[in-house]
This record gives sequence, structure tokens and C-alpha cells, in this order.
Amino acid sequence: MAYVDSEVGRLRTVLLHRPGPELARLTPRNNDALLFDGIPWVARAQDEHDAFAEALRTRGVEVLTLDALLEEALASPAAREEAITAAVDGPGLGDSLRRCVRGHLEGLHPHDLTVALVAGLLAEEVPAGTGLVARLLEPHDFVLAPLPNLLFTRDSSVWVGDRVAVTRLAMPARARETTLTRVLYTHHPRFAGARHVYDPADEPLEGGDVLLLGPGVVAVGTGERTTPAGVERLALRLLSQGLAHTVLAVPVAQRRATMHLDTVCTMVDRDAVVMYPGVAHSLEAYTVTGGDEPGALRVEGPRPFLEAAADAMGLERLRVIDTGLHPVVAEREQWDDGNNTLAIAPRVCVAYERNTETNARLEKAGIEVVAIAGSELGSGRGGPRCMSCPVEREPLGAGAATSGAGARGLQPPAGAA
Repeated sequence: MAYVDSEVGRLRTVLLHRPGPELARLTPRNNDALLFDGIPWVARAQDEHDAFAEALRTRGVEVLTLDALLEEALASPAAREEAITAAVDGPGLGDSLRRCVRGHLEGLHPHDLTVALVAGLLAEEVPAGTGLVARLLEPHDFVLAPLPNLLFTRDSSVWVGDRVAVTRLAMPARARETTLTRVLYTHHPRFAGARHVYDPADEPLEGGDVLLLGPGVVAVGTGERTTPAGVERLALRLLSQGLAHTVLAVPVAQRRATMHLDTVCTMVDRDAVVMYPGVAHSLEAYTVTGGDEPGALRVEGPRPFLEAAADAMGLERLRVIDTGLHPVVAEREQWDDGNNTLAIAPRVCVAYERNTETNARLEKAGIEVVAIAGSELGSGRGGPRCMSCPVEREPLGAGAATSGAGARGLQPPAGAA
């Protein structure tokens, strides 16, 4: 089953996407538009990702892969129609070329359709169209752009309790990712009956900005990718459906290095975060709770984030482990996703091996580090947390070091343990 109520409960099932031919579509001419800082060595990126997945399996984690699940879902005619319609929608193709691309996609086997939807299509890979758009395209122009950022499965969906938020990605290069994620969660038998708490038709919201600090407490960053309206929409849904008692809205500087909240802060224990020291004591949060009337919100603050988070979690304070005391070291390791760890259990996390200072500080604080290579995977500016969408964690529940979940009736459903 699917259930997640924290960042650190023992990880049981996770959704990954093994990088494939979509990375081979990156060139110096398009990598900026496709949000990559470099041109990754595809075979090495795949090796690194395989090692990441194997490290999780070794720790008893079930690893689901997005492309395999999507291929299975696309055996359904309804799923095929939804995915193809979303792919050819929009004004860029024109009517004539749109019909050609649709006809091409409709004739593909589910495996080949999955590859085309993820890796994109060049003009030379579809039957020649007769319209003006087709005539003006060069053979190597995209008629369907690739999705290299699908690697970062955290952004397009996030589970809160037993419900999934299928998000709306802000950048044009990533907009189509969530149409595939929605197809998967709507049509794959594994997720039959899954209830959705957010939808791509809602305001921009990305999973990298959503941190489940503990049962009933959700922090949501707002900045480059997630809008304040997106935070408000999610807060209304979570509070009204009993999935949270407190949502913390956290403004994050709108820079490439800090595109999401999880680029500056992730949890590694029930009461501990690894955090970029450049923002640790300047980050603020607005505390959002239910208002006096249905659909109303109460907003208080701002207060220091660490203080507001500890209060909401029922803790005296949060332990902070930083990415290094030297400003240059801290900045380098923050850029290389030193803060972007994936907890696989309390006091156990996966981190990039290159961030030696951060990893040493984590281990000194009693956190076991499962180090993985990421020289090629990191070229899209994402770490182990970015590359993973937890689908099931053991619930922290009333046994957590928090007064919120047990005191306010936020318990996992029967059988979630």
C-alpha cells in the first residue's frame, strides 16, 4: 500500500526513473533550456543510478521504476488516449503536424510509446507532414521535446499520508512530466483507487519544496518553482482532509542553487536536519493552520523556520547538521546537493560521496551515510532526495518524538505499519 507520514520513517517502497535516451538528446545548444548545467555521460549516469537503486534494494527497499510502470499502464486504451492527447496538445505543432504525430504515437507498442513520450521525437522520426510547420522544421528539430528531468521523480508527485499530490511543474521544459505521472497513478493497477490531493491543473507546486517534517506537519517552500498560491492550495487540501494539522510556508531565495526547499534542508532523523549554514538561521516560516470556518486558513508569523518547525513537531528544538563551517566548503557542497539527502530510516541516509565534509559531519552526529556516486547524475542539479519519490514508509505515528500526530488524531490507516 502507499503511505508516507514523514521524511525519515523506514523506507519500504520508492519510485525512481532510470535515465535513458532522453539524456542523449541533450546538446550544448539545448541543455540550458532543458535545465541541465552540463552534458551528462549517459552510460555513466545509468551506472550511477543503477548503483543508487541497488543501494536501496540492499537496505530492503522495493524499487519501482517509472518507465516500467508507465509501459504497463499504457496497455490501457484510456491511458494511451490521455497520454497521447497531453503530448500533442498545445499550439506549437499546428493542426496538420499534430495529426501526423498523433497517428504515429497511436501506432506504437506500449514500450515504444513509453520511449517516445519520455525521450521525445525528432521531426525525422515521424512521417513527413504536409503542413507549413512540418515543411519549416529541420530534421533534428524536436516535434516532441525530451524529458531529461524525469530523473527527479520527487518533483512530479509526493505522497502525504495515503494520498498523492500530482504536482504542476513551473518550468516549460518540465510541464509534460506530470501528465505522465498522472497517467501512472490513474491507470496502473498498482495504484487503483489512489486518492489525489493535488492535480496538475492546480497552481505551480513541486515536490522538492514539500517536506513532511513529521506526522501532521508539512513544510512547503515557495520561490523559483512553487508559488504562494500553490502552497495555499495544498495547505487547504491537507488541512481540510485531515492530512496535516500544520503547514509551514517557507520562502526560499529564487536562485538556481536554491530552487527547492530540499536544496537547503532535508531531514535525517526524527529531530535532525542537514542544512546549508548560509540560510539556517535566516530562513523563516509562516505557520498555517485551519481557520474558524470551513475553507478558511489562519496564518501566523513569520518566525525563524527552525523555531516554527520545532514547535509544530512538539520538540524543544531541531538538531542542525550543516554542510561545513568554512563558507567556501559549505557553498561548494550545497551546490553539489550536500543537503539533498534521502533518509531510508531514522539516522540512515543516502548522500553523494563527493560531499566529503557534509558526510563527515553527518557521521559525527550519529547519522549513517550510504554514499553513492553522482558526478553525472548531479548535472541536472539534484541529489538522492530529488531522484526518489517515497511511496511507502513505516509510519512514525504516535511513537515519534512529536506531540502533533497522536494528540490530534492523525493516525495511519489500518494496516499501514
